[in-house]
Amino acid sequence: MLRRLMLALALLLAPFAGGGSALAHQQKIAITTVALNARTGMIEIMHQVPLHDAEHALTAQGISNPDIIGSSKSREQFAAYVTRRFLIAVDGTAVTPAYVGSEITGGSLWVYQEIPAPAAGKAALRINSQILTDIWARQENRVNIGGGTRPQTLIFKAGDPAREAMLNR
Repeated sequence: MLRRLMLALALLLAPFAGGGSALAHQQKIAITTVALNARTGMIEIMHQVPLHDAEHALTAQGISNPDIIGSSKSREQFAAYVTRRFLIAVDGTAVTPAYVGSEITGGSLWVYQEIPAPAAGKAALRINSQILTDIWARQENRVNIGGGTRPQTLIFKAGDPAREAMLNR
């Protein structure tokens, strides 16, 4: 009985052995939120990408020894990559969101963009999020449209076409 308990405990703790290296793997998911900020009159775009995934992506692009945490250059290189891989059209017109900045929170890199909101306060969006899909075929990108407790979620994988959603006040 004790032997079984010890074996079960060893199997349970095995992923944590080796300084956490078993936990430092690609998560293969990025989350973007697209929401209207009525106070500023802007559509805000916030991309959340795991740091480990971001550094692996930079390495795959030929950048040696990227350090998202310690190097603002690495952080900006990845932010530029994100802005190229996220496409959006508002009311039928392709737009290039302005890059606002980036920050690290916990184990994630946040990349911020924004575009002026239409005067009506709602917009028909056409979005394609291909962040990291060129690196990993199993990458999944979730785009939440709208804030609050009931956002509409679009899910993108490698090669998926753009999808449409309404953004309301």
